[in-house]
Amino acid sequence: MIKRLLYAGAAVILLAGCSAKKSSAPVRPVTGSGIMLDHAKQFTASRTEDGCTLVDINGDRYLIVPEDAEPPADTSGAVVIQQPVSCVYNAASSAMDLIDGAGALDRVAMTSTKYEDWCLDSVTSAMDSGDITYIGKYSAPDYEALLEGGCGLAIESTMIYHSPEVKEQIEALGIPVLVERSSYETDPLGRMEWIKLYGIIFGCEEQANRLYEEKTGQLNSILTDEKSGKRAAFFYINSTGGVVIRKPSDYVPEMMRMAGGEYIFSADDLGTDENALSTMTIQPEVFYEKAWDADFLIYNSDITGGIDSLSSLLEKYPVLGDFTAVQSGNIWCTEKNMFQQTTGAAEMIEELHSIFTGEAEDRMEFIYRLEG
Repeated sequence: MIKRLLYAGAAVILLAGCSAKKSSAPVRPVTGSGIMLDHAKQFTASRTEDGCTLVDINGDRYLIVPEDAEPPADTSGAVVIQQPVSCVYNAASSAMDLIDGAGALDRVAMTSTKYEDWCLDSVTSAMDSGDITYIGKYSAPDYEALLEGGCGLAIESTMIYHSPEVKEQIEALGIPVLVERSSYETDPLGRMEWIKLYGIIFGCEEQANRLYEEKTGQLNSILTDEKSGKRAAFFYINSTGGVVIRKPSDYVPEMMRMAGGEYIFSADDLGTDENALSTMTIQPEVFYEKAWDADFLIYNSDITGGIDSLSSLLEKYPVLGDFTAVQSGNIWCTEKNMFQQTTGAAEMIEELHSIFTGEAEDRMEFIYRLEG
């Protein structure tokens, strides 16, 4: 009760000058002022008559107000984010690499991901030096740390909707909360294009746009190549023996298609699954029927951890030994950085392309061959 009163009292003080202001009248974008997006579908951005930037993320509106400017009297219910943005609490791990790529990692002060769970060297270095601090998991952050650190923005993934009281408490402290949806992009380049949003928020659009153009430009030759005709599965086996795969509409199968390969599963194979998850669990029998003759198997180590050797995998799942890809030496495993290194989408597609064309090295930045 004492802590609740402390937080409530602090919120009253902070709200007097905080950036999370809302009202019901419309904010008016300038006609034709929309910021061009090539692939991203989960957000839009446009300039307003007041020189601000209005961002819409799945119906949630955010008004980015320039430094030394006042927000308009009527903000149309949009969450106001006042620049300069600093002392950020980032609870969306996939956003960290985008923020870093935009040149704003030094604005992040707190995270909900533990040190040992990061695979980004820039982040672990910042944590080693004390510039970024772990303040508890997303569903139980240290509110006192947010207050004492002068948090200017909390970035959350949609997991926060499982703990809505946490979002409400952070907002009650006068801290604007942005719920990002980059992982909902079905196009991997759309996921990477969220770097433009972080460029807008942190006032470093030029660097963000430059990196995006550089990365997408790498794929020009690959995207014009003919399809290889090679078929691949992307999966892992959970603790109960179920096979967890990416949905055919997810960005990982799309990366395979962009790399010239074919994902073995289709919506027709799997039936209707309308939840928002990017993965689904299927029975082993279904997986075996579809994947036993796939040209390539790619084991997703993000959840289960890296696999040291093919023999250790077959010891756990001996039936995989009958698969064509295993017998031909074409079973691969992902590195942990495949999902955290969001700006690496172009390199991931290049590596997949090299696998499908038979030109891959045994160990690459994101994927390695299972041997021994």
